[in-house]
Amino acid sequence: MVAELLGTEVANASMYDGATAMAEGALITVSATKKRSRIVVSTSVHPSYRRVLRTYVEGTGIEVVEAGGSENRFVTTVDDIRPLLDDDLACVVIQYPNFYGAIEDVTTLAREVQDAGAMLVVSTSPVPLGLLKSPGELGADVVTAEGQALGVAQSYGGPYVGLLGARQKLIRQMPGRIAGITKDTEGKRGYVLTLQTREQHIRREKATSNICTNQGLMATAATVHMATLGPEGFREVARASYQNAHYLADQLTSLEGFELACDAPFFNEFTVKTPGAASDLNDRLLLEEGIIGGYDPGRDDESLADHLILAATELNTKSSIDRLVAVAASSPR
Repeated sequence: MVAELLGTEVANASMYDGATAMAEGALITVSATKKRSRIVVSTSVHPSYRRVLRTYVEGTGIEVVEAGGSENRFVTTVDDIRPLLDDDLACVVIQYPNFYGAIEDVTTLAREVQDAGAMLVVSTSPVPLGLLKSPGELGADVVTAEGQALGVAQSYGGPYVGLLGARQKLIRQMPGRIAGITKDTEGKRGYVLTLQTREQHIRREKATSNICTNQGLMATAATVHMATLGPEGFREVARASYQNAHYLADQLTSLEGFELACDAPFFNEFTVKTPGAASDLNDRLLLEEGIIGGYDPGRDDESLADHLILAATELNTKSSIDRLVAVAASSPR
C-alpha cells in the first residue's frame, strides 16, 4: 500500500518519522552514487527536516547545500538548483507540497537533476496523494513521507511513522528492513524479512543505516487506516481537505490586508500574508475562539513574521472556518 501511495517500486519497513525518513532517503543516493557526496536541499523544505538532515551527515564528509529564492522563495525553480548541478551532486531534496503549501513542479526538477547524473528525493504527505499524482509517477527516485495523518494520534508530539519508498535499483541501499513474500515447505505463502543490512544483523561493516523500524503500533495503525478507507475513501478525504482549504483561502483573501504569499497551486495548506504579526493573530484566535491557528514561519525567518501557514482537513467544518475568518476580519490593520 505504501509503494502504491508513493508511486515507487519498493517500500521498506517504516521509519521513525517524516524527517528521519527524508534524511535516510538522501543518504540512499549518496550510497548509490558512491563518489558523489553533496546533497542540495531546497529552502522550501520544512526547516526542522533540514536540521535533521544536517544532524545526520555531521562528521561524515557529506556536504549539505541549501538552494532557493532566486525567483520566489515559496517554490523551488530550476534556476535555484541549476548552478549546483555538478559531478559531486548525489541528490536534490524537495518537498511536495512544500513547507509553504505550494505544489512543486516535480517532473521538471526530476528531469533537470537526473540529466546531471544525480537523483531527486521528494518528501511528501499522504493525504494530497489521494488526488495528486504521486512523486514516483512524476519521476522521483526516492520518496519519503510523514504518515501521522494515516490514523496516528498526535499523542503530545509523537511517536509518528515515517514512510520510505524508492526505485527497485536502490533496494540494496535502503535502510531498515524489506518484507518479502515466499513459500514454506508446504507451499503456503509466508512473509519474511529480507535484505536486513543493519549493523546489528548481517553485513555489519557494510550496513546501510543504523536506524530501526518505528514503533510497530504506529505502522499497524497506518495500515488499518489505509485498508479501511480504501482508494475511494482516500480520495474523499483528500477532496474534502482540498475544498476546505480553498474555501478558507478564498474567505481570508477577500479581507483587506490578507493575500496569498504566492500564486503557485496548493492543496490543503497555504501561506497567507497578514496585515500584522502572525503571532498576534494566532493569540487572538486561541483566546477568543479556542482555535489553534496556523504555523508562524517568523519563528524560523524573521522576515516572514507577517505570514501564516494554514491548513484545513476533512475534519474542519464551514462554521469553524467562518469563526476563524471572523477573528481575522476584526484584526487591527
